[in-house]
Amino acid sequence: MSNKLFVGSLDYAATDAQLEEHFATIGKVISAKVIIDRYTGQGKGFGFVEMTTAEEAKIAMDKLNNSELGGRKIAVKEAKPQVDR
Repeated sequence: MSNKLFVGSLDYAATDAQLEEHFATIGKVISAKVIIDRYTGQGKGFGFVEMTTAEEAKIAMDKLNNSELGGRKIAVKEAKPQVDR
């Protein structure tokens, strides 16, 4: 397992800081990024979090999947490698 996680079902107003704060309860967060629509500036409802180790990522996935962030239950999964376009 890698240390990068996909986070889905985010509130469209969620911020990078909120995402990082939520995952920091489990372990050290290297980066937390909410994906933003370039035309509207609004969140797309998903993002990525990178933890320091694969073990922390696994624990975060187990504990935070279906947890509540910004009034919505989020989905946390292992991120798949980015595909070349």
